[in-house]
Amino acid sequence: MEIFAVIMAGGVGSRFWPRSKERKPKQLIRIVGENTMIQDTVRRLDGLVKYENIFVITNKIQKIRVKEQLPQIPVENIIDEPFGKNTAACIGLASVIIKQKNPEAVTITLPSDHLIKDDELFRECLLTAANYADKSKGLVTIGITPTRPETGYGYIQFDEDNIEKNIYKVLTFAEKPNIATARRFLESGDFLWNSGIFIWRVDTIMDEINKYLPDLYEGLTKIEASINTPEFEKTVVQVYGQLKSISIDYGVMEKSNIVFLTKADFYWNDVGNWEAVYEISDKNEEGNAIIGDVYTQNTFGSYIFSPRKFAATIGVENLIVINTNEALLICHRNNAQDVRQIVDYLKMNKRTDLI
Repeated sequence: MEIFAVIMAGGVGSRFWPRSKERKPKQLIRIVGENTMIQDTVRRLDGLVKYENIFVITNKIQKIRVKEQLPQIPVENIIDEPFGKNTAACIGLASVIIKQKNPEAVTITLPSDHLIKDDELFRECLLTAANYADKSKGLVTIGITPTRPETGYGYIQFDEDNIEKNIYKVLTFAEKPNIATARRFLESGDFLWNSGIFIWRVDTIMDEINKYLPDLYEGLTKIEASINTPEFEKTVVQVYGQLKSISIDYGVMEKSNIVFLTKADFYWNDVGNWEAVYEISDKNEEGNAIIGDVYTQNTFGSYIFSPRKFAATIGVENLIVINTNEALLICHRNNAQDVRQIVDYLKMNKRTDLI
């Protein structure tokens, strides 16, 4: 069994404005710790996947910075999509490229911007999933045991009778629920958070794409035929221009009857917004997480980031304050999901200098 990895790294991280921008989005900045999130994603694969078997799917704007941050990855393995067409196209493109190298390869597909601790447990979990995907020719995903009734994650319902050690049949996928439904999921005990990490053989996922997304499959066969020819980039642009934007979850995983999961026993957080960063950050006695030159008085439960300019807060609580050279964000922690609306506003008003 030869294992490859596909790291999806084309997002813009709009909920992390003003630090995250199109040229240097969330996965390419230091949110937690000394490394950027994509550097940590690659590091966690050490000992499981060879560097030459790691592929990064990004876009033209971000490709240069990805190369700079991941010098250990072969340049030809950093692929830029001409347009963002969601995860089904991204995964399909990577799959046909890997198929040329090994048509029976097992691929681990994962986002570039998640926080995961307990690296050894993470690799063990992936290896369990990879072995089963290779043996069964099934689609395997990683489920996270929920710790709260979270409305920001998708959920996976599974059959609690395990097929073998830490392998379970997936029954249904559920979209992000409202709070009442999330509580019901938590109480039931047979729903897990959807991590967005997938493990399968490359021939298996191509067969399932052919079955459930035939238009995408047809386009991918054209791309596959052009690999290692001068027409490759032109063909990718032509095919992508005609593709429907659809996620692999909705397009394949929710429809397939060969989906399984492995339960994670490592810490996982998709770090989806500034509130999530506050939750995982070290805090002082007042419950504040502070980065930079900051003075606080009667300030509680806040995340304050101001590394390049002095900032001061008095008599406030539960705020997110992000102070950069170009812009200042102040919002209540409860509204962290709404930060993306600022990016929408800036786009509408052609303020490209700020995005």
